[in-house]
Amino acid sequence: MHPRLTLANLKEHPLRQRLNNEFHARPPVPLAGPVLVSHLVFKHSSASDGQNERDNLAKLLQSHLCTSVDSSDAHLMVETGAFRMRWELHTEFSGYTFFRDLAAGEALHPDATAFDAVAPDWLAGIPGQLMVATQVELRSVDEVSPESVLDGLIPNGRTMVAAKVADDAAWIFTDFMLDNGFSRFLVLNAGMTLRQAGRTVQRLVEIETYRLMALLGLPVAKEISRWLHNGEKQLAGLMDRIGQARTPDDERDVLSALSTLAAEVEHSVARTTFRFGAAAAYHSLVIQRIEELRETRIPGLPTFTEFMQRRLLPAMNTCEAISRRQEELSARVARNSQLLRTRVDIELERQNQELLGQMNRRAKLQLRLQETVEGLSVVVLTYYGSQLVQYLAKGTKLLHHLDTDIITAVSIPIIAGLLAWGTRRMRRRLAAEEGAEH
Repeated sequence: MHPRLTLANLKEHPLRQRLNNEFHARPPVPLAGPVLVSHLVFKHSSASDGQNERDNLAKLLQSHLCTSVDSSDAHLMVETGAFRMRWELHTEFSGYTFFRDLAAGEALHPDATAFDAVAPDWLAGIPGQLMVATQVELRSVDEVSPESVLDGLIPNGRTMVAAKVADDAAWIFTDFMLDNGFSRFLVLNAGMTLRQAGRTVQRLVEIETYRLMALLGLPVAKEISRWLHNGEKQLAGLMDRIGQARTPDDERDVLSALSTLAAEVEHSVARTTFRFGAAAAYHSLVIQRIEELRETRIPGLPTFTEFMQRRLLPAMNTCEAISRRQEELSARVARNSQLLRTRVDIELERQNQELLGQMNRRAKLQLRLQETVEGLSVVVLTYYGSQLVQYLAKGTKLLHHLDTDIITAVSIPIIAGLLAWGTRRMRRRLAAEEGAEH
């Protein structure tokens, strides 16, 4: 029989365990009885905030007696006798969620938090900037009846958002307003299990976190909107200048201005792409978390979905519209730059053709001068050739008694004819070789 194959004999991917642990990370904390949950989110201000947070968390663990610690690279769950804390590290922010059990019927002071047992110096040492501070108060319907909450809404004057969730197993009330620095949720448990209660509270703090993180794109969109208006006007002016350009210098000036505008547009796109993309992703998470609540309308009050569609969706549509305008402006600048470059290239080709024509005329003139010089060369060479013949004739005069002048005169046309024939033959051979090369 073959030996049994075990997993220990197989080569494991180095990320297998880590990815599986990440899949099960951040489970909801089971919640029973009345609980106060305080959730703080700090936006990272530098790349080193992650390590600084871990160092700060180590100080917290050293200053408290921990009964349970569950940690991973981006997650930490600490349980002490005074509180429970959950830490999560994200790309842009870190979240700290504190849980404090309450006694049945215990009244809460307006300033009470779930992290009262934590030293203020430790909280002040958390790196980053505070972005979200929210509190969730979990009570049972036996302690606080939904009817009493609804009756208290009449003289309040605030726009309250409320819904039944988890198949009518709980009631949620909030106004998304800041009260003593915190946004507040009231959850009345009418039959949720421990894990249902934990998931509901986790979804609420995530809705508040992702809502504010998504809204970070709105100030950027408003800033870019003013700049886009000026950029579009500038582009329209440059298009008018293109139509009015009459000289190559005018076209080059417009092309230089277009290149400057294109650089500014691309810089704006590069600066805002991440922010607008993150805003869209956070908004998607908000909608997803609201859908997971499975909310049911309470008569007379808006649901979470309606509230987000009325308050958050217009801001997200603004970010999307500004992002689209940037891309369209970039494309228009690129098209117009290409059009102008085409005009400039055509003008350069025309100038090159004129230059080549001038060079061709100069070459023909040089050829004529060369032919003239060749004719003079034939005369000069004939003269020197006749002189040589004359010297030769003088050398043989005593032998043959010939007249040297007659010999010289006869040789002149012969020498000139031979030189002209040789020059023409050489010129034809060079022309034939040049034609063969082409």
